[in-house]
Amino acid sequence: MNMNKKILIIIISAVLLIGLVIAGYIYWQKTKQKPGGLDETAGTAEKITEGATKGVLPSINTNVLENQPDINPASQANPFKNIKTNPF
Repeated sequence: MNMNKKILIIIISAVLLIGLVIAGYIYWQKTKQKPGGLDETAGTAEKITEGATKGVLPSINTNVLENQPDINPASQANPFKNIKTNPF
């Protein structure tokens, strides 16, 4: 009788251990899927940035000073612009 109780306890312990291992594996798989949303987070951050700066910031490829007026007084002060210089 004593031997049967030991075997029963060992079988119950083994079943509980296997159940805990399976439950832990399932829990690990579910938690492993949550951080996979980093790509979604990066996309969301870009959307928020675009929405916040819409119409406020110029695009990166534009040159703000491209159509700048010529206000340099030195370029207008030289009256001898078209004189041919001696190459020697």
